[in-house]
Amino acid sequence: MTTMTDASVREFKMPDVGEGLTEAEILKWYVQPGDTVTDGQVVCEVETAKAAVELPIPYDGVVRELRFPEGSTVDVGTAIITVDVSGGAVVPAPAAPQEAERPAAPEAAVPEAEPEAPVRKPVLVGYGVAASATRRRPRKSTETVAQEAAARAIQNELNGQGGAAPVVSPRPLAKPPVRKLAKDLGVDLATVTPTGPDGVVTREDVHAAVAVTAPVPAAPALPTAPVPALAAPVVSHDGARETRIPVKGVRKATAQAMVGSAFTAPHVTEFVTVDVTRTMKLVEELRQDKEFEGLRVNPLLLVVKALLVAVKRNPDINATWDEAAQEIVLKHYVNLGIAAATPRGLIVPNIKDAHLKTLPQLAAALGELVSTAREGRTGPAAMQGGTVTITNVGVFGIDSGTPILNSGESAILAVGAIKLQPWVHKGKVKPRQVTTLALSFDHRLVDGELGSKVLADVAAVLEQPKRLITWA
Repeated sequence: MTTMTDASVREFKMPDVGEGLTEAEILKWYVQPGDTVTDGQVVCEVETAKAAVELPIPYDGVVRELRFPEGSTVDVGTAIITVDVSGGAVVPAPAAPQEAERPAAPEAAVPEAEPEAPVRKPVLVGYGVAASATRRRPRKSTETVAQEAAARAIQNELNGQGGAAPVVSPRPLAKPPVRKLAKDLGVDLATVTPTGPDGVVTREDVHAAVAVTAPVPAAPALPTAPVPALAAPVVSHDGARETRIPVKGVRKATAQAMVGSAFTAPHVTEFVTVDVTRTMKLVEELRQDKEFEGLRVNPLLLVVKALLVAVKRNPDINATWDEAAQEIVLKHYVNLGIAAATPRGLIVPNIKDAHLKTLPQLAAALGELVSTAREGRTGPAAMQGGTVTITNVGVFGIDSGTPILNSGESAILAVGAIKLQPWVHKGKVKPRQVTTLALSFDHRLVDGELGSKVLADVAAVLEQPKRLITWA
């Protein structure tokens, strides 16, 4: 075993790569112990509840240890990699009495923070760091260490170990959630056999310990075969009948956000069916326009523009409810969210300051947003600060729905499938391109009149696109 002085070893902790995130899953390591790294070099890729992010190391040195294997979910603020920044080779530690080095072992081996010494969460390089003093745990004095060693020696003597070298059991390695689980179930981690990497106790180990130590109820005395003892329901993992998928990452974040929104904001949804034949003709014309050459032009582009016009005409819809301050916060900008289905789940990146963009600029922004989302390269910043959102369920052939608000926003517009339907046009029934729009809004700050005006304005623009000139 090799060691180094504390000054030569730096711990890189899992940063908060987004607002309010508490954990991230390590997808891939790009370095291994012994590799040389430089300031700014990407060392791993992690998946948060919002996106996949590459983490750069903030200093130069040689990788000493990877604290967690790929696939591990790690709490923000937990050390994930240690780096020797001394500039030299790792030197074996000088021989010392076993007792003298034992007290420091748990502190170096356990990556979690002590509750009495809160540590500021690290942030991703480039996101900015608030100025604050770094707190360290007070070190034990030499006298205290000697006293503890003497006490352990006496206890070992009483236990019949004689003059043999006292054996000190290190603190079991386990993540904070696992420690809490063990505490709730009354399990002593020191008695649990770890099966995780590097001797880390896992949730499964704790549950296994409970199963072993749980008392089995005695079967009643009967002349027939004994009745089997009652046991907890067995979870089936038969792939032919069912598959269990861990809830984490984007799926976990989506579930929490939807539950929070549905039970916090009183939702109201209104619907309107509209003839968009003229909009579809305009889409075809724009596709031939040289100004849109190389850009993706589709009906969603004009829906986006129609909603921006409606927000401009009804600015009170672009707001949020501040429960703590008991205030309605009006936004004088529009960060327009676009719900996107990706291999990792539903995400809602937004176009920053969409209200300032021209139609070609909106087309370029939409194309970039969609391609980035499909490739899994959407960063956390792209999904923060949204004000209103559009979800296009029509691409799946769905006519309409009742969308749930994106957390912190006041309205979300659902666009249904555009279909050729019989429609009364100029007094005659004709086949026309028709779609259904649904607008959900927060009834705490948007009343029925305001919500209806916004939806009616969007429908009016899509029915008569020339209003983009007169209203914009």
